[in-house]
Amino acid sequence: MKHWEHHPEPVETCFGCKALTLEMNAGDAKRDIPDKKWNAELQAYRDARAQGIQPAGTSMKKVQEAVKISNETGKAYGA
Repeated sequence: MKHWEHHPEPVETCFGCKALTLEMNAGDAKRDIPDKKWNAELQAYRDARAQGIQPAGTSMKKVQEAVKISNETGKAYGA
């Protein structure tokens, strides 16, 4: 039996009636504003990979470390 068949009109004290009015919200998962820090880190990672460098991760710290070591040694880090 469906809830609305039990009582077709909403009842104020009925939890089922209240639950039927709930709406889900995607929150930040569906935002249109890009995350600038995240995009900057990924771009730095892509740039390093284009130079033959293989950073230990995609964080800006890991990418910068790999680039620094590559520049100091004259050899692509992680290659």
